[in-house]
Amino acid sequence: MDAKQLSQRLATVGAFVPLGARLADIGSDHAYLPANLALNQRISYGIAGEVVRGPFENAQHEIEKLQLTARVHARLADGLAAIQPADRIDVVTIAGMGGPLIRHILDQGQAQLAGVQRLILQPNVGETTLRAWLMAHQFQIVAERILAEDGHTYEIIVAEPISHAVQYTAKELLVGPFLGAEKSPVFSAKWQHELARAQTAVTQMQQAKVVPTEQLATINAKIKLIEGVLADVGK
Repeated sequence: MDAKQLSQRLATVGAFVPLGARLADIGSDHAYLPANLALNQRISYGIAGEVVRGPFENAQHEIEKLQLTARVHARLADGLAAIQPADRIDVVTIAGMGGPLIRHILDQGQAQLAGVQRLILQPNVGETTLRAWLMAHQFQIVAERILAEDGHTYEIIVAEPISHAVQYTAKELLVGPFLGAEKSPVFSAKWQHELARAQTAVTQMQQAKVVPTEQLATINAKIKLIEGVLADVGK
């Protein structure tokens, strides 16, 4: 993979970036995504944010190599602190991190989200906690995708700010309001796997010398939700 040929995962993230966007890609990994979108005239301006110097220097090198320094800038900063008011960023992408870390980045950078019209998030794990954050901060999920690549399953969540409260059910927080409705083969395979993992965890808890009652109740509730989801898929 490079800036000219993105992975399926990053290409899917990029497909949700509106034409002409002013983009901040946080945790940019060589700036592949903003560089690709700039090369294809999809964005008017881009920031590649990195918190670690090595990846930041990689992003700088990639931007210079592709002669994109007029439109794409690497920034060494923690999370959304990479965004400056003069950037007028309207779209933020955060891909390839755990859901709890993405949630932390959003939480710490709420001031930088003031002018943002779209979040495109690709958590590797912990999608539920991320959807809960979006709901609590008046971001409505407007699209989702699930895909399998190189033995991994990825979910992409697209959200936009709204002026009123949004409410999702426990099932929608767990599996996604759009993914649960689409019921794709990748979605079904993921939740079959998650059900098996949860059932194994229950067996192990029940065999423990001291049964963790509260934890057991939580995972049993999750199993019931997953079983309901899979039953719907079969209809």
